[in-house]
Amino acid sequence: PGIYVCSKCGHELFSSRAKYEHSSPWPAFTETLRGDSVAKREERPGALKVTCGKCGNGLGHEFLNDGPKRGQSRF
Repeated sequence: PGIYVCSKCGHELFSSRAKYEHSSPWPAFTETLRGDSVAKREERPGALKVTCGKCGNGLGHEFLNDGPKRGQSRF
């Protein structure tokens, strides 16, 4: 339990309460901790490139409508 932070600057990104099991080898989250936790830009349809909202460190993607419940995203 706790808060996941950016490995580069320590900015708070995700809460363990938003973490869930997924078939990918990386941790999966349904939402960010705060609105300014990450920055997003469209990379391709259905996938947004996600970076730290403070320092711009690459964090992976947000996959739209791929969360554990209908309509949820997966980070």
